[in-house]
Amino acid sequence: MKPHFLDVIAVPGPDTSTAEPPATRARGPEGEQWMIEHRPDALGPVRREARASLASWGVGPAAADSVVLVVSELVTNAVRHALPPVGLQLRHDPADRRLWVEVTDGGPAIGAGAGELAPDEHGRGLLLVAAVALAHGSRPHHGERVVRWACVAAD
Repeated sequence: MKPHFLDVIAVPGPDTSTAEPPATRARGPEGEQWMIEHRPDALGPVRREARASLASWGVGPAAADSVVLVVSELVTNAVRHALPPVGLQLRHDPADRRLWVEVTDGGPAIGAGAGELAPDEHGRGLLLVAAVALAHGSRPHHGERVVRWACVAAD
């Protein structure tokens, strides 16, 4: 039986202290998957790759913008407030015209609460996700790990 994506990304990867690309990508029948380096500069390349995947699926610009916004917010939260590993999965379900974003992280980092930031520097990301998503939420995954997800209309 093929392992589920979330089971695969939950295993810590090799040392990422070298000058490697900020994410590794895998393609499969269920969509695109990335292992994301736990560093702030990883987000730009991941956004570009997500946008390229959406374009290859024929997703229109408005829906692609919404998905890239969701990817940006969820990956930023994972890198800023959670432990590694960070994984991203994008799936397109043409039958029901929905796009799914899932970000998995290693669970909350000690001391990584929103209280460390000035009020004008945080707190809007999940409001933005809620504004563009049909549904969103989170669920535990293998102990302390967490999956945050959102579903966006493909139209």
